[in-house]
Amino acid sequence: MKYLFICYPQCTTCRKAKKWLDENNIEYEERHIGKDNPNFLELAKWTAQSGLPLKKFFNTRGTLYKEMNLKEKLSQMSEEEQLELLASNGMLVRRPLLVSETEVLVGFNIEEWEKIHKDI
Repeated sequence: MKYLFICYPQCTTCRKAKKWLDENNIEYEERHIGKDNPNFLELAKWTAQSGLPLKKFFNTRGTLYKEMNLKEKLSQMSEEEQLELLASNGMLVRRPLLVSETEVLVGFNIEEWEKIHKDI
């Protein structure tokens, strides 16, 4: 199974995740989130597939998230508006994302990633 690995190369967490993928011989296609941001349809599919609340896909630690005061605004936005916002700028999306036909992992949680590795 080949994964889509969406990352921001300057992010230390993304670099750790990439190193983990390489060390575990997991095939992936790398996609730079700043240059090729997930679009609305991808994000809608992945959020549904993940079973996670849409808020988990936001990079809440990021400067842009804080500058836009999204902590206050997200609760007043519809899901569609939130997806449009995420699709508008890759820096709003939490990373890394690891996507397959059956799974979507958001952020680098070693326990979750090891769990999918055992299923490969």
